[in-house]
Amino acid sequence: MTSLSRPSTELSADEARRIALRAQGFLGAPDRRSGVRGVLRHLGAVQLDTISVLARSHELIPYARLGAVGRKTVDSAYWTPSHDGTTGTPPHPHAFEYWSHAACILPIEEWPHFAFRRRAYRARPHWNHALPDGVYDQVIKQLRAEGPLTATDLGGAKKTSEWWDWSGTKVAVERALMYGEVVCTERRSWKRVYDLAERAVPGPLLHDELDDAECLRRLVRLAGQSLGVGTRADIADYHRLKGEQVDAVIDDSGLVPVTVEGWGKPAWADPAALETAPRGRHRTTLLSPFDSLVWERARTERIFGFTHRLEAYVPKPKRVYGYFAMPVLAGGHLVGRVDPAREGRTLVARQVTLDGLKAVPAVAQALVEAASWVDCTDVRVERVDAPELRAPLAAELARALA
Repeated sequence: MTSLSRPSTELSADEARRIALRAQGFLGAPDRRSGVRGVLRHLGAVQLDTISVLARSHELIPYARLGAVGRKTVDSAYWTPSHDGTTGTPPHPHAFEYWSHAACILPIEEWPHFAFRRRAYRARPHWNHALPDGVYDQVIKQLRAEGPLTATDLGGAKKTSEWWDWSGTKVAVERALMYGEVVCTERRSWKRVYDLAERAVPGPLLHDELDDAECLRRLVRLAGQSLGVGTRADIADYHRLKGEQVDAVIDDSGLVPVTVEGWGKPAWADPAALETAPRGRHRTTLLSPFDSLVWERARTERIFGFTHRLEAYVPKPKRVYGYFAMPVLAGGHLVGRVDPAREGRTLVARQVTLDGLKAVPAVAQALVEAASWVDCTDVRVERVDAPELRAPLAAELARALA
């Protein structure tokens, strides 16, 4: 591997892979002192999703990087506000939920940089859901009077039992969320907790309304730092920007142009990522299908030679790897997949796909560590795609569980 002791504009495919792993927190010693909040700020965004198999995705993200951090500790780190030590000042949140790559937990200090998106939502000519007269103002009035509330607290989220049939109250509060008049400061039993932005967002951040170019420069730079190195499409996908938005600010973002062996497209890198060779201990872990390391399918194939696709929404007969197939990261490579489930105190691997015999120890280790994290005492494998690897995997699991 070529030394990266000084900045370079030419990277080998291996260097780019290692830079990406380090930028995502999978190479080198984890920063345990900064914990879950450090992971959030390092990544810039942690995706939320309703699916919960081993745990919800926003819990799996710090687990994959830090190890067996308690699940209650994870939620507390995201959502519990704290004081800055100044007498008389209200506690301030560490995070908020908003639309980034998808619905994501974001560091509170990035609130000003999503002003461009809030303005865009306000400028939309129409909405899919009708809003009855007066409901929007009533929601704002109720939040102001009563403090943080869920949609249920506000009067109900649904008109009927059909999940897509929102009540006027739910439409109003979601619209206020998109506009930035309301902010989601917590998930409580998976329900969004809404509060007025004027109350929840610290004043210096609330009133720092940046223009679109300033917002985009910041988000492009953050994406480049979180990716380490990426193409225009990679950078745009991180916070779901448009390609032309990236083009408009990339030259002033602080990222530097590079070429990467085999990529065939221009790329940009975080200059700090080029200063020293990325070395250190690799994590061995199961990854959430919603982990930012594998967000962009084409990037995952380009860097790891690994095809990743969430099949939860694919009809069961057409699934190849399983409902919630989790990639297995080991030695800086994606070496297999596990489709997990839980039955009591047993972690069940409904389907395991292995990249050859060499992947068996890593997959066994990842399964046993994940089982321990979710308080399972046993691991059962139902199916291994390569039948000849079933016995070696069983033997490794027995050793690890002994």
